[in-house]
Amino acid sequence: MLKSKNRKASSLSILTIAGLEPYQLKPGEKYMNDAQLLYFRCILETWRNQLRDEVERTVLHMRDEAANFPDPVDRAAQEEEFNLELRNRDRERKLIKKIEKTLKKVEENNFGFCETCGIEIGIRRLEARPTADLCIDCKTLAEIREKQIVG
Repeated sequence: MLKSKNRKASSLSILTIAGLEPYQLKPGEKYMNDAQLLYFRCILETWRNQLRDEVERTVLHMRDEAANFPDPVDRAAQEEEFNLELRNRDRERKLIKKIEKTLKKVEENNFGFCETCGIEIGIRRLEARPTADLCIDCKTLAEIREKQIVG
């Protein structure tokens, strides 16, 4: 239950960041038409720009806050804080690459379809995870296989 709440909150925050409401499908509307592609391009570009801004803020923060503390405990605390920030930025850098890969799919009209089976991923799933490249069934199977290999 907690996971679904977090996913829902995550999807809402992505839409909120982009200043968008959930997409309202019209009766008979073709999947991944121009309006839908524009909607998701807006989400992806806004998300990417926000992440880039965050990276820039981190660089400025680290440069401004870097100090050579004489106390080893203070120095260690600052280094740990910086390490945490750098790990977060590294994750965000990887996410930016994934977003850019997804934007390329949008430009090539290949967005919104499962890379494994070719079916529609679905508007709601893409709103929750705009970089999704597998339908829910293929993603579930991939996770089961991954658990079997690890376990």
